[in-house]
Amino acid sequence: MLSVRDIRSVMTWERAIQALREGHLGARPSTKDLLLQNGSFSLFSRGVILPGYGAGVKIASIFPPNVHREVPLPTEDAVFVVIDEDGKSISYILDGPEITRWKTAADSALASAILSANDSKTLLVIGAGPIALALAQAHIHVRPSIERIMLWNRTPQKLGSVAQTLVQPGRTIDVVTDVNDAVSQADIVSAATGSVIPIIKGRYLKPGAHVDLVGGYRPDMREADDDVIAQADVFVDFRDTAVEAGDITQAIANGSLARSDIKSDLFEMVRAAPTRSGKTTVFKNAGGAHLDLLIALAAARELGASV
Repeated sequence: MLSVRDIRSVMTWERAIQALREGHLGARPSTKDLLLQNGSFSLFSRGVILPGYGAGVKIASIFPPNVHREVPLPTEDAVFVVIDEDGKSISYILDGPEITRWKTAADSALASAILSANDSKTLLVIGAGPIALALAQAHIHVRPSIERIMLWNRTPQKLGSVAQTLVQPGRTIDVVTDVNDAVSQADIVSAATGSVIPIIKGRYLKPGAHVDLVGGYRPDMREADDDVIAQADVFVDFRDTAVEAGDITQAIANGSLARSDIKSDLFEMVRAAPTRSGKTTVFKNAGGAHLDLLIALAAARELGASV
């Protein structure tokens, strides 16, 4: 059993990003998702077999109303189970939200290192949860040229701790109230929300910006409008999962994107990085249990476990 403390004691952004980079040089995974819903409750599971690494299953209980309790509870509780490549036995059970935090932000940062401009100076992070903070930290890691971070959330009061954590000498942290104005200034826009109505509108995008879409894991969820997708070169982390996410599937349904328009996914990008054309880029971070597995194994190895 690897706890939050165990994982944080050994993981760094460099280690997490490198684990994903190396993993994407190997075989493609076989994956399967399960989503059961009952009102506001979602039971979500993702399984993977990744040749050369083993297998894994994420089990997540998602209940947003927990945030409104007199004493708020986490809206998501999850574990990730690692199955050994050799003996096919259950080897580790890791804290799910912590693994999700590392793999989600490292996924976006790896793509940003390939797609965003080397001299990016302004980052806009949309959202206020722990993933939003992790995204800011991971984007800064791969783009240390960032001088200003703008934070936006529908409830700006929730951003206080995020802003405080990001404070560093020589870097400006601004909690902004006008998301359209912020989008127009940002070299990199990273969104991690549960929105079903697009927040990022293409008519406000700065030319050549990089847009990182992390929320919107269901078909009905969306963070960017059709204009964002239509004007950009679109990339995804894994074709098999990304086409089921709202930002991609709705754009396809509306005719602003065809499946064949997706330039490449991370398995292709890591092997042959696309040439930066100066055009706007969109990266859909749809996730996948193969990412959890790569991060989980990286943490286990650093803790000295035999994997």
